[in-house]
Amino acid sequence: MGDAMNVKVKDIEKLFSTDGYLRPFEREIRRRHGVLQEWLDKIDQGEGGMDQFTQGYKYYGLHFQPDNSVIAREWAPGAKNVYLAGDFNNWHWESHPFKKLDFGKWELHLPPNADGSPQLKHLSEIKVIIRNHSDHLLDRLSPWAKYVVQPPKEANQGVNYKQYVWQPPESERYQRQHSRPARPKSLRIYECHVGIASQEPRVGTYDEFADRIVPRIKRQGYNCIQVMAIMEHAYYASFGYQVTSFYAASSRCGNPEQLKRMIDVAHSHGLYVLLDVVHSHASKNVQDGLNQFDGTNSCFFHDGAKGEHSLWDSRLFNYVEYEVLRFLLSNLRWWHDEYNFDGYRFDGVTSMLYHSRGIGEGFSGDYNEYFGLNVDTDALNYLGLANHMLHTLDPEVITIAEDVSGMPTLCRPVSEGGIGFDYRLGMAIPDKWIELLKEQSDDQWSMGDVVHTLTNRRWMENTVAYAESHDQALVGDKTIAFWLMDKEMYTHMSTLSDSTLIIDRGLALHKMIRLITHALGGEAYLNFMGNEFGHPEWLDFPRVGNNDSYHYARRQWNLVDDNMLKYKYLNEFDRAMNEAEQRYGWLHSGPAYVSWKHEGDKIIAFERAGLVFVFNFHIHQSFTGYRVGTNWAGTYQAVLSSDDPLFGGHNRIDGNVKHRSDPEGYAGRSNFIEVYSPSRTAVVYARVSD
Repeated sequence: MGDAMNVKVKDIEKLFSTDGYLRPFEREIRRRHGVLQEWLDKIDQGEGGMDQFTQGYKYYGLHFQPDNSVIAREWAPGAKNVYLAGDFNNWHWESHPFKKLDFGKWELHLPPNADGSPQLKHLSEIKVIIRNHSDHLLDRLSPWAKYVVQPPKEANQGVNYKQYVWQPPESERYQRQHSRPARPKSLRIYECHVGIASQEPRVGTYDEFADRIVPRIKRQGYNCIQVMAIMEHAYYASFGYQVTSFYAASSRCGNPEQLKRMIDVAHSHGLYVLLDVVHSHASKNVQDGLNQFDGTNSCFFHDGAKGEHSLWDSRLFNYVEYEVLRFLLSNLRWWHDEYNFDGYRFDGVTSMLYHSRGIGEGFSGDYNEYFGLNVDTDALNYLGLANHMLHTLDPEVITIAEDVSGMPTLCRPVSEGGIGFDYRLGMAIPDKWIELLKEQSDDQWSMGDVVHTLTNRRWMENTVAYAESHDQALVGDKTIAFWLMDKEMYTHMSTLSDSTLIIDRGLALHKMIRLITHALGGEAYLNFMGNEFGHPEWLDFPRVGNNDSYHYARRQWNLVDDNMLKYKYLNEFDRAMNEAEQRYGWLHSGPAYVSWKHEGDKIIAFERAGLVFVFNFHIHQSFTGYRVGTNWAGTYQAVLSSDDPLFGGHNRIDGNVKHRSDPEGYAGRSNFIEVYSPSRTAVVYARVSD
């Protein structure tokens, strides 16, 4: 079956060229598309095209020449003078001035030494020195720095990051050994963080992740990893969302060559690799961030209140500044070309588009919310340019928007007047599960409410469904497993201990919640590292408030590896669920048809990809001979049951029983089958014969 969501709008050019019959929101789509096209034309005329414009890293920063001379360039429009200082000149701040060029650009040529060697060596420490218009000298890190490191505490050199030249000899540069895997038709994403992937109370490394964690992910049936906190960030506890150096891979976990190896190893296991990219805002850090780089309050950002994100205490980019667009678009190109990332999850898209709205403030769905004056159309234009560039550069790239607004056309191609994302996150889904677990007893759950939340998404715009992500794991919240089982996870997760009602309920609902989200909630699925086996407790990075402890900034893999603990049951179900999707392909087969949502019986039934899914959320009632509608006649058999003993279940479903369909219509479908539906159990039925 083809991609049911890949539907082209044939008359879009006619729509854009016609004015008289357009409704207000259609006029706004047309206007926005025109603005984006104007930027593309401007870049074509002034820069020779988007391909050249988006390789700013080949112009700015440090560039070693064949004769071992070095050219350094920066964009600092507000600076009076610019200098380069470092080990190479004994830290004489003003001995090596840049030459001022047009449009705020600065350039410095460093000839080779008398012996022919370059003045800058691999791992030389350097700084850019800015003289502002008050004649004060300010030390900065280059915005184009490739490698920055925080001094160790024992060095007593403060906490500000230092920039080091990254120019390793050819023998030390990682050479790719594996080609990128084919783009998955069904995207099953494993959201992960290299630093907390270690079981030990410390920061994990790229090499450890490649060798120990990637094989786990592959075994679980995921085909994509979404890697967080790669772009360098001075504050570890920010989870990578307060970026300080946009072109530098986080040195906490290793060096750039080790990150390249990690990605290559992931590719060798058939995994797509997505980067969690943060272009919605930037850290306020001055000495080791972008803020006030040229000695002014603007440069990369808006001046005044427009350039401040009060809730995040960070800076907001000026998306209409030519060089800012070059910097950000080139940044996306850099991670793709240099490190071989296969795509991006764009963080904070809703915040980019709606700065004036508070966190948690809802959207009614009224089109005036999306096509009115409250939308930051400059940010919207940047996102359109980014998607246009990425998909033109590489049609296999995947882009995902972290968006809770539900903005129409966000996930339609730029050629149709859309913003061009491939997917958006289904952010209402985890909120609904937490709301149910936190505020309602099981018998109060509304089946209609569950179905509505899982299916309420824009037609022909792909959604990534997830029951929980890193957000729910952070300190101050609880994972689904912890909401379900809480302190009993400390005492009753042994396979030798007596079963308790809390653990029994927790294991059952953990599996059901994940499967119904996977099968009904979208066109892709996401899981955060460790949640697949019900990782207990929460995430809390080392900080002053916890005495810099790593105890909660790690993953306890020993729990799932211990055959005497019940975590293995959740892990095996997660693997079987992904393997079933791989076999039947429900994520890329088009939306499900929900034929049954019975509030009294607490049963939900639906069809997708030729399968019949039956969920019984009742707290104690099981049903024999329960009729379930289907449009496909034939003989059905259970192919996945959450009640299987392999998954910690009670073995109430006989997988050998065959269910012959009856042609009598039922629940709006042309056929039905009769099944046994035990309480708190999910079963997937496949047609084994016509």
